[in-house]
Amino acid sequence: MKSNFEDHLRKKNLANNTIRSYSTAVERYYSFYDTVNKTNLLNFKEHCVAHYKPASANIQIFGLNQYLEYVGREDLKLRSVKVQQKRYLENVISNEDYEYLKKRMKKDGRMKWYFMVWFMAATGARISELLQIKVEHVHAGHIDLCTKGGKIRRIYIPKTLGAAALEWLESQQIESGFIFRNRWGRLISREGIYRRLQKYAKEYGIDPKVVYPHSFRHRFAKNFLEKYNDIALLADLMGHENIETTRIYLRMTAGEQYSIVNKVVTW
Repeated sequence: MKSNFEDHLRKKNLANNTIRSYSTAVERYYSFYDTVNKTNLLNFKEHCVAHYKPASANIQIFGLNQYLEYVGREDLKLRSVKVQQKRYLENVISNEDYEYLKKRMKKDGRMKWYFMVWFMAATGARISELLQIKVEHVHAGHIDLCTKGGKIRRIYIPKTLGAAALEWLESQQIESGFIFRNRWGRLISREGIYRRLQKYAKEYGIDPKVVYPHSFRHRFAKNFLEKYNDIALLADLMGHENIETTRIYLRMTAGEQYSIVNKVVTW
């Protein structure tokens, strides 16, 4: 049943991580209940709301709803949990820390990680998208990826980054294929990237809370709007289906808000 359900999700062109999350949600449901009925589903939703943040609870609910569609019980679909949108961005690396991190990595000869951070911050790529970049894409100046619903998203690689990356790749005798591999030649795992970035953050005296893969995607969006204030274009570049998702980048980070409050509030 699990493999058939996952095949059903693949036919809808969902990302592998999404498929894994939805499949896990169904497994979790069946660890509590033997049958699918409204009472059990509502109890499971209540459990998710009590034990997860709203966004995480919704992933469980979305997964179950996909499963209900698969088994022909769409009449039992659950409503998602309302997520209160924050009026600020949390834990986004500052430009100063971003530049300092790159500088230290380059100085210490950690070139693969230097370019990984640079690629994320200069392209806005998600970590799953970053790992798909090949030498051939750097030469082309872009990578085209199939997104949800079968749409194509193009991620541009700026010329300055591309030229520097190609010079480094040549020095490493990497002429084709995926760029970010581990020492065994396999793609570096998401968990491995996160752990390594946390290690470097602590080593370089940067708050680990702001040094994680998605933080650099946030940095890309903030920097782009500061230099070219076109929210619609940014939405396209970020791969957002809804421009409202992109509007959060018009807001300040929590740290920026706090800094202004400290300057302004003198009474």
